[in-house]
Amino acid sequence: MKTRILPLFALLLAAPAYSQSVESDLPPEEEAAAKEADHYALPDLADKTLAEAKVVDAKDRFAVKLGFAFLPADYTVFDQDADSITQVGEQEDKYEVRSLRFMARGFFELGRKWNYMVSYEYKGFDKTSDAKWTTTDVLLSTEIDGVGKLSVGKIKEYHSYEMVGDAANLPHSERLLSPFFISRNNGIALSNTMRDQRATWTVGGYWGTGTDATARVTALPMISESGNEYLHVAASVRYYAGDGDKLRFRGKPASNVAKNYVDTGMLDADHAWNTGLEVLWAKGGYSLLGEYITSSVRSESLGSPRFDGWYLTAGWVLSGEHRPYDRKAGYARRVQPKGRWGALEAVARVGRVDLADGRVDGGEMDGWWLGMNWWATRRWKASIGYGNIDLDKGGITGNTDTWLGRIQWIY
Repeated sequence: MKTRILPLFALLLAAPAYSQSVESDLPPEEEAAAKEADHYALPDLADKTLAEAKVVDAKDRFAVKLGFAFLPADYTVFDQDADSITQVGEQEDKYEVRSLRFMARGFFELGRKWNYMVSYEYKGFDKTSDAKWTTTDVLLSTEIDGVGKLSVGKIKEYHSYEMVGDAANLPHSERLLSPFFISRNNGIALSNTMRDQRATWTVGGYWGTGTDATARVTALPMISESGNEYLHVAASVRYYAGDGDKLRFRGKPASNVAKNYVDTGMLDADHAWNTGLEVLWAKGGYSLLGEYITSSVRSESLGSPRFDGWYLTAGWVLSGEHRPYDRKAGYARRVQPKGRWGALEAVARVGRVDLADGRVDGGEMDGWWLGMNWWATRRWKASIGYGNIDLDKGGITGNTDTWLGRIQWIY
């Protein structure tokens, strides 16, 4: 087992990963306070160099900013007992280039100001098909006075904190509640802030994969003047109707290279209603993030089963830096280290996904995870984590241990 873990540390020393995303941009006040690249011991690109990777019309009628993303590089090690191998087969220890993305974003004037983003990637956090190369985003948005921001194209479905937030900003490495949301879909969404940016709302309709609709509302009951202490609460709903009255729920044990551990298969069902609750509390370097999602499936032949999932993630940045909260987006950004040697963040998580009810046995998956993130600069992060997962399915209980090593660079 020990010799199989050695590639993790080789990865943490040698395998770079790159990313550029609107979702990874910092809030303006945090951008102004961020440290320059030469402040850190680990070499990084200067802001001035990165800012030059764009084209802006002299009359400010359009702008193009190009991006290249290699996000991120992973190595995963599995250790399964005999029952786990019987349930899901033997999982292969694997190195993976997590994503390769090409992106263009900016704005243009055509009657009004339109913002756009187009990205094309290999694999990635937010792929929407089994194809290796997919179009991730094809987005147009514009501000409508007195209403909010209108977005149309291939966009995110705004449901669940794990999905709305940029995956690379999360304290844990992989999403757990993926059976209950889809990353991208063709659709249209409207969003805005309210109560002096102490709350946000988003509604959307989608038609690329079946017919879906989402709504999400967030609130900040408490936030300190410095922004390093806050409480975020949110609720969301998703109407999920698959193609041809067929629905499917499936998910992995917080590992992209693992097979689906919980899987209902194709269900004869008209639609499902997903309801989600979110809580994020932060005080200095301490944070606590929790979500709960329940799904009510409309299917008389299957007894209208109910599925659910939840997780609780605790984080502690040992040097005291906090995750800046973005009031316009309704979630927290990544840690911005202040010290020359960056910031270490300890992470612990526990969670469960239950896809077994009525006449459906998609499995019940419980797990706990421990990890450490090293935010070496404002863009570089290295992490290593351990997971212990139990799967109840087919009348037996299997156990899997995982180790995941990762490096990423975000711009």
